[in-house]
This record gives sequence, structure tokens and C-alpha cells, in this order.
Amino acid sequence: MAEDSSARGSGFSDSSTHVDVKEYYGRKLKTTSDLQSNACMTPPQPTPAFIREALKKVHPEVVARYYGCGLLVPESLEGCSILDLGSGSGRDCYMLSQLVGQKGHVTGIDMTEAQLEVARKYLDYHMTEFGFQKPNVSFVQGYIEALTEAGLQKNSFDVIISNCVINLSPDKRRVLSEAYAVLKDGGELYFSDIYSSGRLPEQIRNHKVLWGECLGGALWWKDLLQMAEATGFSFPRLVTATPVTVDNKELLDILGDFRFVSATYRLFKLPRGQSKACRVMYNGGIPGSETVLHFDCSYTFKANEPVEVDQELVSILKHSRFADDFTFQPPGGSCEPRGVPAEANAANPFQLALKSDELGLVSATGGGCCSTGSADCCK
Repeated sequence: MAEDSSARGSGFSDSSTHVDVKEYYGRKLKTTSDLQSNACMTPPQPTPAFIREALKKVHPEVVARYYGCGLLVPESLEGCSILDLGSGSGRDCYMLSQLVGQKGHVTGIDMTEAQLEVARKYLDYHMTEFGFQKPNVSFVQGYIEALTEAGLQKNSFDVIISNCVINLSPDKRRVLSEAYAVLKDGGELYFSDIYSSGRLPEQIRNHKVLWGECLGGALWWKDLLQMAEATGFSFPRLVTATPVTVDNKELLDILGDFRFVSATYRLFKLPRGQSKACRVMYNGGIPGSETVLHFDCSYTFKANEPVEVDQELVSILKHSRFADDFTFQPPGGSCEPRGVPAEANAANPFQLALKSDELGLVSATGGGCCSTGSADCCK
């Protein structure tokens, strides 16, 4: 939670990249039609009914000023404390506000005042629309590289979401470190972002339009794995991946052979110590996933059907908000050191994007990419 909704880190200041991003998103872009690629836009895909209903209640101006690269709705959110990194106009915050309910809270942090003005303008409108007696949403002006300096308390959030924002930061390792600090034990960083097929050269990284379009700052997907480990997070679990297209020929010439995908990963802050692989059973009943829970591209759980999972996933399910949604080591099962190792689940998102496109397996909420429950879809 934020101690001061207007706080800004005194020890962290604008870099040239921050200034350029503020200019691009605060002044140059007015609607999503101004974008030069689909990197910062939600792919056209089915959206679950309960989310569609929640989005219908979000004010049109808030929706029009939204530039995210995916619709991020992790499961089991009722009563949770959520932080949205780079919340922009507040579309996701107001949608999530309805899912966490009056006992939960959603905090949005953004460095662009023009975006925050739109978000704050409609706070009372949304609370009235949702029928809430008191606000369960707040907005903080600050940097995603300096969450604690912006007044966000350590160990205070159950879930952090980030929607096509981390790639805009010049210090992605620091973003992950700050996210880790403000998450509770067992908390999750659930984020959609743009990834490149290799480390980008300086010509691309310094191009202002490409950076604003979420391409110039795209991280090589293999570097994410290293950064997550160095920060202390669990091994990244890939959820979905979608190809990014660029329509501007001038930009295509600059990008050359580099390819990009919009991918969703989930990282968890787990206690030290390793769990043993065992069988788990999804109890069912999570809103929107009552009978089937698409956890990542390796595991799809059907209610009341035991599944053997890897050691790290056992630890994730036991120590996170999902603990009450699963039964561990059901009758006849055992917890022995076996199962798919966590590393096999962190797939190349480009391979997954290709396979998902071929099979038509795309999720609007980043909730799953594989209906088989097999780890093979991530290889």
C-alpha cells in the first residue's frame, strides 16, 4: 500500500529515457490509433464474460487512453492487494477493483502525470458505478524502479501486474528487485511484456519511436531468466506468447531481422528451501476457472483430477494465494523427487507464439496456452 498517494522518490530522478517516454505517452499519443505497431495493443481474442462485464463499467476516456500489450487478469484475486506497474489511465486498475472487491485494494503507479490525471479524474465515478462505499483504488506518481521511494511498503502486495511497461525502463533489473521487495512472501509478479529474439544493438535501443512503441527497450527473453534468478524470484513460468507486427516500413528497415513477441510470465517470491515433486489436485471453484485452471503453458488443471507437478510448482502452490485451491499428495500419491524440472517450463516465447498461433491457443487473460496439461507445449 502507499503511504502517500502523491509521493515521488527523492533519490531517483528522470533519465533521458524517462523523459522521452513521458513525452511519447503524455503528449504524442492521444489514442491507440496513433501507435505504429501492435506491440502496445491487446491482441484481438476472446475475453471471458465476467471480465467483459467488468470492462463495460470502466469509463470510455480511461479505456481510450489505455496502451497495454495484453489483458492481465491472474486468477484468484478476491480480497487481494494488487499493484499495477505503469498503470497509465487506470483501465486495468478499475477492472481489477471489481475483482478484488471491497476487502481488496488496487494501487496504480505511473510516472506520467497526464495519464494519472485521467485515472484520478474518474475515481469517484467508478466507485459509484461499482457500488463501493469507500475507494479500493489509489494512484501513486512515481517510478517503477523506485517503488519503496514512492511510498510503497515492503512485503505489502499479494500480486503485482505489469502490462507492457517494464520494457520502457532503462533499468529492468532494478524494476524486478523493487517488485520483489514490495511483494509479500508467496506473492506473484504476473506480467505481459515485449521480448526480442536477441540482444538489441544501440541503434535500435536509442531510437525514440521504437522505445515508445515498446520495441527499442525489449528484453532478450533469455536475459529475463538470468535477471529473475539474480533477483531471487522463482524461475519464470511462461503463460502465453503472441507475435508482434510492425506496419511502418521505415521502422521495419531499422529492426532488420530482429523479431518480437508479447509474452506473459509469472514469477513468485518463494521462501528458501526446496519442496519435493508430488501430485496435486485442483479443488475447483476459482471465479472464471471453476472447472479448469490454466496455470501456465505446462500445466492445465482440471478440477478433482490429480496431476504430478515439479518441485518448484509445489512450492508455488503451497506458499501462494493458491494454497487453499489445491489438495496436496492426494490418496495414492507421494512426494518424491520426480517430475518436470522448473527449467523445462521456461520456454522460448517465440516457439510458443508460433505453436499457439498454429493451434489457435491464445488466452485473453494470459491465463493459459495449452489445453493438454503437457510440458511439451513449451519445448
